[in-house]
Amino acid sequence: MGLGVSIFLIAVGAILAWAVSVDTNGIDLNMVGVILMIVGILGLLLSLIFWSTWGGVGGWRRETVYREGSDPYYDRRPMP
Repeated sequence: MGLGVSIFLIAVGAILAWAVSVDTNGIDLNMVGVILMIVGILGLLLSLIFWSTWGGVGGWRRETVYREGSDPYYDRRPMP
């Protein structure tokens, strides 16, 4: 679930929880709205946490370090 879907769920949940006043049999729309808001907030937090660990804003850089003996072609290079 991405940031957009999470914000959408929060918005729909808030509308159902506070703006809709319909009496239905067997389903409580206010509770459905609260559940959608909770799921949206959890999705938003998880998206932000995973976004920052997978790169996010700063990005990441891969660096390869060769040490003597670790390069398989080290012995084949000409000596200076």
